[in-house]
Formats: sequence, C-alpha cells, structure tokens
Amino acid sequence: MATYVTLYSWTEQGIKNFRDTTDRAKSAIAQAEKMGGKITQLLWTSGEYDLVGIAEFPDDQSMSAFSLALASLGNVRTTTMRAYNEREMAAIIAKAR
Repeated sequence: MATYVTLYSWTEQGIKNFRDTTDRAKSAIAQAEKMGGKITQLLWTSGEYDLVGIAEFPDDQSMSAFSLALASLGNVRTTTMRAYNEREMAAIIAKAR
C-alpha cells in the first residue's frame, strides 16, 4: 500500500458545518475503506490547514478517486502528497545514483 499525506482546508460550507466535522471524519474513514484504502491518522490543526490525514491506498488512482469523492461533498478542499517510508526512500536513492 502506498502512503499519502493530505492537507484539508474547510470550504465556506465546511466552516458553516464545523460542528459536524467529527461525524464527517467517521464517514470519510468508512468511505476510504470501501474504496480499498485506510485512513491511519486524522488530526485537526490550527493554522493554514484545518486537518491533516495520513492514509494508505493501493495506488495513486485509488487515492485520487477518494479525494474527488470527498471533495464533491463540498466541505473540504484537499492537497495530497505521496509519502515514502525509509525502505521506499532508500530504493529511490539507489535509482538516483
């Protein structure tokens, strides 16, 4: 499974519905699992982004499909980055030599 870090920003609709954020998070976790992924950590943050999530999905297409499905609900905008563990990074470095 590939690992992804996602930065979430509430939209105007998401801000209006802030009281539902934990319920929406539970729904998102369930949706990720239905789509073959797993949200391993979700943290609410202060500052530029409202949440940070760490997820595992089988591939980039699955993660992108999940992000689109989530964004289509209108509460968040996402910025997603592929993340690498130590083993994956070592393989990347080996290829760069």
